[in-house]
Amino acid sequence: MNATTNAMAAYGRTSTPTKTDRGIEFEVFAEVTRTIAASTQSGKINFPKLASALHVNRRLWIALATDVLDVKNELSPNLRAQIFYLSEFVNDHTRKVLKGNANSDVLREINLSVMRGLNFGS
Repeated sequence: MNATTNAMAAYGRTSTPTKTDRGIEFEVFAEVTRTIAASTQSGKINFPKLASALHVNRRLWIALATDVLDVKNELSPNLRAQIFYLSEFVNDHTRKVLKGNANSDVLREINLSVMRGLNFGS
């Protein structure tokens, strides 16, 4: 290899596109939603995997709730209130799932709805 080839290899275009905030949020939701789904496949529940996925999901929603409470958040007040309400719902429903009083389907559906919204807005 000559110097020009080395330079092109080192400083040439990267094959990984820059990710947007929306794209990163989508990926985070997708990963946790896949993990929740994988923990309940074939009608069998892998409880340790489910509990771990629900913990990550709950942390994600707590982070979203914290973000929408920030006065600098630029989302509309109505959307901020809806996200905060969903965070409260996710927290409450997660508790029910962990106690065995509910299943995780609605949590996956909420995440999928958010993912559709993130994908639609791109």
